[in-house]
Amino acid sequence: MFVIESYPLAVVFCVVTMLCWGSWANTQKLAGKRWRFELFYWDYVFGVLLMALLFAFTLGSMGTAGRSFFADLRQAEAGNLGSALLGGVIFNAANILLVAAIAIAGMSVAFPVGIGLALVLGVVVNYWATPKGEPIALFLGVAFIVAAIVLDALAYRTLPGQTKGGGLKGLVLAVLCGILMGYFYRFVAASMSNNFVNMEAGKLSPYTAMVLFSLGMLASNFVFNTAIMVKPFVGDPVPLADYFKGTAQDHLWGIVGGMIWAVGMTFSIIAFGVAGSAISYGLGQGATMVAAFWGVFIWREFREAPPATKPLIGLMFVGYIVGLALIIWSGA
Repeated sequence: MFVIESYPLAVVFCVVTMLCWGSWANTQKLAGKRWRFELFYWDYVFGVLLMALLFAFTLGSMGTAGRSFFADLRQAEAGNLGSALLGGVIFNAANILLVAAIAIAGMSVAFPVGIGLALVLGVVVNYWATPKGEPIALFLGVAFIVAAIVLDALAYRTLPGQTKGGGLKGLVLAVLCGILMGYFYRFVAASMSNNFVNMEAGKLSPYTAMVLFSLGMLASNFVFNTAIMVKPFVGDPVPLADYFKGTAQDHLWGIVGGMIWAVGMTFSIIAFGVAGSAISYGLGQGATMVAAFWGVFIWREFREAPPATKPLIGLMFVGYIVGLALIIWSGA
């Protein structure tokens, strides 16, 4: 299978993860308001699984390092397969909350609050399990990102109408998403070998872990997403029959969104072998800054905010940039 062995290349992979994780949600915006997020999300999950299988049968099955996909699957211990599956279930619960928060509050709020909180929890949890990187720089970087989250929440509250129930609901969903999202990566990391060249017996390669993770997402989606379609966060219930009334373009955006996210996740866990789970996850979750950029400058989600909001948004971006730079430096 394909592996990387240098820290600079691992950082490049994490930057790709950051761009993918921060950009996939644009496909939800492009799907349009007519296509409900609950319907979009089915295609998103199918896209994640499709991309995971493509990686498993290509990069995960070529080269001399590690084990090929089928060989890795045959020798895997049940506990490690279950850990990767559970990671997919936890992520799916968190991500449905994120998609709902995007639909209610917009990208420039849902990502910085939800994924920013997930970054903080994820770095702490993953560093506790696998200490890798200079801790002072790593956690100082996390502190800057916490400050950026607070600034974004303050900016959000300046928008007209956000003191009402709908605005508060979007913020609450983003916080709940962040709490769950902070833990999923640890289960995936725990299922994988710490060395991808000379792999541990019973452990998984990143490609095998990604396939099991995707299957966990798909299985849990029949529970989580079906429940939300029956009792949605906003709007009327969504009949399952509506999914089959969508156009090819409606379905395409969801599949593309899932594939983009899956590229980011696969690159992140490939980089895990060199960078360690705390740094790999922390850098990838710099997606918050990328998503905030899309929300602020492309989708103009703060266009109705008062002038005093602009300094808050500017300081938010500074906080994220400084925090991410410290996280990169901590592992150099």
